Amino acid sequence: MITSGRLRRRRARTGRWVAVRVSPVVLTVLIAALAYSTPREAAISRLLPVAPALAAAMWRVLPTVLLGIVCLLLMVGLTFVYTDLGSPYTGAAIAAVTLAAAYTSHVRIQREEALFRTRLVADAAQTVLLRPVPRRIQNVEIESLYLAAQEQARIGGDFYEVADTPYGVRLLIGDVRGKGLSAVGAAAAVIGSFREAAYEEPDLGELTRRLEAGIARYYSSYPSQDLPERFATAVIAEIPRGGSRLRLLNCGHPPPILVHAGRVQVLEPSAVSAPLAFSDLVGDAYAVDTHRFTAGDQLLLYTDGVTETRDRAGTFFPLPEWMSGQSPAAPRQLLDRLHRDLVRHSDGRLEDDIAALAVHARHVAAGGAP
Repeated sequence: MITSGRLRRRRARTGRWVAVRVSPVVLTVLIAALAYSTPREAAISRLLPVAPALAAAMWRVLPTVLLGIVCLLLMVGLTFVYTDLGSPYTGAAIAAVTLAAAYTSHVRIQREEALFRTRLVADAAQTVLLRPVPRRIQNVEIESLYLAAQEQARIGGDFYEVADTPYGVRLLIGDVRGKGLSAVGAAAAVIGSFREAAYEEPDLGELTRRLEAGIARYYSSYPSQDLPERFATAVIAEIPRGGSRLRLLNCGHPPPILVHAGRVQVLEPSAVSAPLAFSDLVGDAYAVDTHRFTAGDQLLLYTDGVTETRDRAGTFFPLPEWMSGQSPAAPRQLLDRLHRDLVRHSDGRLEDDIAALAVHARHVAAGGAP
């Protein structure tokens, strides 16, 4: 359901779009009116070639040519009012600009179609990489959030995944260091390894080693000089079937936030575990922490784009304090609030990709059905 605020913003965007699209017509009418109503010395009619030139930036070829013809006819009409206006020169300018504008419009449309096809491919890639998570698994509700730092971006190095395994609900969230296609490829390697290993490995440590092997194989296939940037941080969470516990393995990632019994807890790891792709340097000893996770509790997993969002004064977004000020809400509502307040805090200038997972433990009836 569309809220009234969103409806107003949509109407405002539609109004601005219509105003921009009709601006060449408004400009033509304005120039023509001034040309007929002002003295010959003002020579306002010489501005008529501007209208088809403007139309080329937003119209298709045929409407652009028709507007140029209209401008040419207006110039011909002016010759009956001012016989010594020099209309042949302005008419030639209108014809030349119209031809150039038609060609420009043709090239622009071709590039827009190519960009549209590229975005379709990017959307398909994002659907494969960050597929929609199931909203309910066993006795937990899950929602996801992904925000690109740039509006035209579709995929990046932030990633998440959820799996309903024989060992319980397993969640993964992480962030590949670096930019561009190499970061996307590394994220795909980690997610692909998780989608397979999450169902096979009963131990979170062994599962993490599988992720480590997956990203290491990817990086070995693409040797590069920027070795310090070739790693990924990640958090793996596990909610066992029928249990009231939460297991976490943190590989250098921002700590999740748990709301338990109305109290906000930042789940710092008890021991440091190395980021993925660092096992050759610091070893592969992974620490698993266990926390209570009972009915009504809420867990927030996120990437560092959330906590590193700054306002104009350079102040980071205070996520733990923000969570403390939130009233109980469903995961979708919580992420919608987070999205709204991040955009408000940054004044609409998100400088990094953002990913988040909200998990809520549901109450279970005596018969076992939530």
